[in-house]
Amino acid sequence: MIHIANDGTGDFKSIGEALRSLPTDYTGEQVLYIHKGFYEEQIAVTVPHVTFIGEDAESTILSYGLYARMPMEDGMKRGTFRTYSCLIDTHDFTAKNLTFENSAGIGTDVGQALALYADGDRLFFENCRFLGNQDTLFTGPLPPKEIEPNGFIGPKQHSPRINGRHYYKNCYLEGDIDFIFGSATAYFEGCTFFSKYTGMEISSYVTAASTPKGQEFGYVMANCRFESNCPPDNAYLGRPWREYGKTVLINCYMDDHICKEGWHDWNKEAAHKHTFYGEYGSYGPGAVMEKRPDWIHRLTEADLKHFTKEAVLSGPDGWNP
Repeated sequence: MIHIANDGTGDFKSIGEALRSLPTDYTGEQVLYIHKGFYEEQIAVTVPHVTFIGEDAESTILSYGLYARMPMEDGMKRGTFRTYSCLIDTHDFTAKNLTFENSAGIGTDVGQALALYADGDRLFFENCRFLGNQDTLFTGPLPPKEIEPNGFIGPKQHSPRINGRHYYKNCYLEGDIDFIFGSATAYFEGCTFFSKYTGMEISSYVTAASTPKGQEFGYVMANCRFESNCPPDNAYLGRPWREYGKTVLINCYMDDHICKEGWHDWNKEAAHKHTFYGEYGSYGPGAVMEKRPDWIHRLTEADLKHFTKEAVLSGPDGWNP
């Protein structure tokens, strides 16, 4: 185990230094224990089988402050996918008891700013906090094609698009616009999604799945809570970044900030046919199922066996985080 402490009492003072020390050909688990502290650095994990263990989720903070509208030296804007505070570009990564934060935009609107760019298979996050505003958590990979020119400039722009499986357990995720978005197969269990109020008529879209056509699963959220400091009817559960986006909610609590219709089609008529947005057992003042649009799937108890953690995540290798 490698100890990281920014007060100089560990093996390394920064996470980046510790990562650079890891052998790239080691096949066993490599554990980095991160002591309490504020680690202001842009982090990239490219070695597999790495585990981050924080001393305490609220006081072990990995933070940086880049944002999409930030001008680069060449005159271009930085764009969404170069704003990450932490990039996971590998497989078999685990993080526990940590905060991933993008500090840009606190008190002002700077556009997209990723706290975590997670692009890999068998990624596991437990008791972690993800703090930001727009686009807090990106669950890669990128969609096959960008809509706007240069929209995907960043570390994985030209990489093969590989469907990764992610598991988020007992995590806290905070933001305003599309603050969980991407193409991965991701299972969220016992998590809290906190929509931040921006003063706009509609302040929040919690999810923006871009599930590829033909991929069996997108986001599944079980026994989670949708909370907010927004006024009533001020947030949507999700909208499709791409028209085949999939998001399923099972036994989730929704406060009254959730709009009665629940879901938005992002003005994509084709999404009514191609998306899969489903709910089962939703409860709370935001769970007004009779007001949901007719293109939303109202799941039955018989459907639940298709959306268990094992069904969603096991894959051909039987992954069981």
